[in-house]
Amino acid sequence: MKHINLENKHILVTGSSGFIGSNLCLRLLKEYPSSLIIGLDNMNDYYDVSLKEYRLSKLKDFDNFIFVKGNIADKELVNKVFNDYKPTIVVNLAAQAGVRYSITNPDAYIESNLVGFYNILEACRHSDNIEHLVYASSSSVYGGNKKVPFATSDKVDNPVSLYAATKKSNELLAHSYSKLYNIPSTGLRFFTVYGPAGRPDMAYFGFTDKLIKGETIKIFNYGNCKRDFTYVDDIVEGIIRVMCGAPDKAMGEDGLPIPPYKVYNIGNSNPENLLDFVNILQEELIRAGVLPSDYDFESHKELVAMQPGDVPVTYADTTPLEEDYGFKPNTSLRDGLRKFAEWYKEYYK
Repeated sequence: MKHINLENKHILVTGSSGFIGSNLCLRLLKEYPSSLIIGLDNMNDYYDVSLKEYRLSKLKDFDNFIFVKGNIADKELVNKVFNDYKPTIVVNLAAQAGVRYSITNPDAYIESNLVGFYNILEACRHSDNIEHLVYASSSSVYGGNKKVPFATSDKVDNPVSLYAATKKSNELLAHSYSKLYNIPSTGLRFFTVYGPAGRPDMAYFGFTDKLIKGETIKIFNYGNCKRDFTYVDDIVEGIIRVMCGAPDKAMGEDGLPIPPYKVYNIGNSNPENLLDFVNILQEELIRAGVLPSDYDFESHKELVAMQPGDVPVTYADTTPLEEDYGFKPNTSLRDGLRKFAEWYKEYYK
């Protein structure tokens, strides 16, 4: 593994106003003031744009941050960003997210997750100075796999959503570019990320909105879904560690590079039952004063069957990440949901 020092670097983060992207940029800006962080985001309205603007406003206070508004599916724009700022490290987090939305809006996924990612790969290929491309994959690539925990050595050829198929495609495209053009690339399969200023389309955020309005929340698979909920700070820590260690370059017997390519899971490797998750969430919402202390939670929950495209258990084997980078996510569910509840109280008053 080649060690990379993040000081004095030009680092491009796509999806910089997104949930993970903005948290990553914030940490890089604070910890590496000698580096230039270039954020690229199209600020689309898949969810409330004011939340993206709120995240972005925290980044604009830093002198070493440059924001470019635009879409990675716009090849000319991507090439211009690479030519103007000459990034040496690229973190591609821009993507159309959400499994359910992919059923009704497939075009958005092909544009962002396939065309957009291809544009990033091409720009890396034509750049002389790319030390490491790190990109977001997803736990959804495991599809209907029955074997848990999910390991990166598992076969992932049976996606159950278009979103998952595009993420698997990203890994395949990155592999071919690593092989052909010797671009060091690392894919990260994220497992159910949550935290303050998260995505409103995620279950915990939607649950909170509904509980406040006195509506009933549906808990799928009768509460027996298990998810590897991963706190956003743990994800960011994992990304930064991976950024600092690129797969080694070496030549193979065929005269072509042995692809400097890796894929890792980043998850809590401690799956939580959805019903337990919701119970802790409502306790923390009461504690933060978002819900009244006498809130009758029992009358506001409904246990229902599985949804199409969903999987009953997601659970990460994170051993390779621990072995190669010495890191394992460790934020407890209660600590993470407490921070979310406190943020929610402050943001929505």
